[in-house]
Formats: sequence, C-alpha cells, structure tokens
Amino acid sequence: MKTMSARDAKHQFGLLIDTARAEPVVVEKHGRPVVVVVAIEEFERLKALETADRLPTRPVREGE
Repeated sequence: MKTMSARDAKHQFGLLIDTARAEPVVVEKHGRPVVVVVAIEEFERLKALETADRLPTRPVREGE
C-alpha cells in the first residue's frame, strides 16, 4: 500500500488517482494516516461484502 502526504496528494492529484486505481493509497496529514483512497471497483467490492455480511444466514420467521 502506497502512502502520500496530504500536501503531495493535493499537488499531485493526478498521480494520486492513477496510483489508487492500481492499489490503495494512504494519505497522511502531519505524519498520521487520515484517509485511504481506493479505486471505485475496490470500493464497490468492499460494499458488496459489507452488504453480504448483513444478510441473514437463515430465513427470518415471523415474530423473531
């Protein structure tokens, strides 16, 4: 996973986007990680996993 400072991310936004399309990028502010930038495909994959985790594993019966 790549890391960029917030300043570099701001000044090299195109590079941030290109890099994030290949792998997640941690953006740091004052040396501390604050956000992760990921490609939309990865975000959608993670959202699908999150949704799948919320599905009941057995049918829900009335009154439960």
